[in-house]
Amino acid sequence: MKSISRIACGLGLVAALLAGSAGASVTVGGTRVVYPLENREVTLKLTNDRAEPSLVQVWMDKGNADAKPGEASAPFVLTPPIFRMDANKSQTLRMMYTGDALPQDRESVFWLNVLDVPPKIAKTSDTNTLQFAFRTRIKVFARPKGLPGTADEAPSKVTWKLVPSADNKGYDVKATNPTAYYVSFSKIDVMGAGQTYTNDIGGMVEPRGTAQFPVKNLRAVPANAHVKYQGISDFGGSLPFDAPIAP
Repeated sequence: MKSISRIACGLGLVAALLAGSAGASVTVGGTRVVYPLENREVTLKLTNDRAEPSLVQVWMDKGNADAKPGEASAPFVLTPPIFRMDANKSQTLRMMYTGDALPQDRESVFWLNVLDVPPKIAKTSDTNTLQFAFRTRIKVFARPKGLPGTADEAPSKVTWKLVPSADNKGYDVKATNPTAYYVSFSKIDVMGAGQTYTNDIGGMVEPRGTAQFPVKNLRAVPANAHVKYQGISDFGGSLPFDAPIAP
């Protein structure tokens, strides 16, 4: 049988670009990047844990996961943009802000994409193979100097309210963020009347904005309800909080 070898590295093949997949051998030194806008550059370490070399391409976008490298419009320059990583070696990625206008009273968020293309498997006459390129995608927070408060304090400032879900079959929990920082959550539990109703997907709420999060099986507003939630720190750690739900 004729050998078939495919590398799914085209961005149109979204299913093959598994963001953050455990199959990726090129790992990023961190789960997020904070870029102080007064800095000339920020560096990030990439490591190839594979026993073979890998081809790596990096680019940034404003939130469109389907944006191709040539279509990227984020105000940052990455060097090197494409490179070979030898087996079990590391590469320092430099991220530089171009100076384009960004809000100075709040954070902005962008996304860093790291595409890991493994070496092509040698063809044999009787083997079918399917190869994948893996994409890791992490948040980049552009942080102006002098914002009030701190990012780690921001999750404690979030207020919560229960609102009807979009299908009117239950309730979502709505977060209001009065701070200048993006607040990310890894888990949200609504507790009341001896029950716990969970959102274990998490998400993010923008500065001075709101976001709704679905909660499993929450069909009515429980008495004395409150929210236990896990915020995410600048270093990717969990920050536990407990807050009342506004009537």
